[in-house]
Amino acid sequence: MNVYGIKAIYLFEMARTWRTIMQSIASPVLSTSLYFIVFGSAIGSHMAKIDGVSYGAFIVPGLIMLSLLTESISNASFGIYMPKFTGTIYEILSAPISAIETVIGYVGAAATKSVVIGTIILVTARLFVDFSIQHPLWMVAFLVLTSVTFSLFGFIIGVWADSFQKLQVVPLMIVTPLAFLGGSFYSINMLPPFWQKVALFNPVVYLVSGFRWSFYGVADVDVGISLGMTFLFMLICLAAIWWIFRTGYKIKA
Repeated sequence: MNVYGIKAIYLFEMARTWRTIMQSIASPVLSTSLYFIVFGSAIGSHMAKIDGVSYGAFIVPGLIMLSLLTESISNASFGIYMPKFTGTIYEILSAPISAIETVIGYVGAAATKSVVIGTIILVTARLFVDFSIQHPLWMVAFLVLTSVTFSLFGFIIGVWADSFQKLQVVPLMIVTPLAFLGGSFYSINMLPPFWQKVALFNPVVYLVSGFRWSFYGVADVDVGISLGMTFLFMLICLAAIWWIFRTGYKIKA
């Protein structure tokens, strides 16, 4: 295991984050804060409680998860795509570092950024909404697991994309709609029976439900199933990355 190679990629990606801190961290935090102001403080104060939780507090886990998904994918995909775009990918390809070590470096950095953003949003939410965390260890577990899983997914998108249009099409056309329809702003139990069953085919439902359970002890789906589905998606992403490199795919500029 080339620890120095992994460390070099990881530190380079983290350094890029601090150089673009307004875009990488401040922007998603500010955007999510606006959701807290509008939906949590303004609209939420006039809405009924959901599962015994005020609406403003109810949407906190969903909004954090929404930011986590988009930022994990964006950070990982952009991180591996930019070297391809600028041609500096050849420096990595010529270095004594394996594909697995490259994945660890890029995915590790992307997941770290997402966890930092999620933590900052969690602290910021306290300024607008009063909420509690009943299971803090499970909250951290879901936070880290989701960050790693969708950073792996983002890495796959970055390897596959050969243009900025392809880099954005999956997050914008698939992930974001699934996130908004995954119970971020509502409980799927509020839907008609037929649409409740349809919603269970949305993988984001399990992520949001499990994360919300760690806060308030209430969930749309059993927490064990939520955890299992998150692990399953992570294994699918790992299998996809293994298959990509196993079949001889080369990362090219």
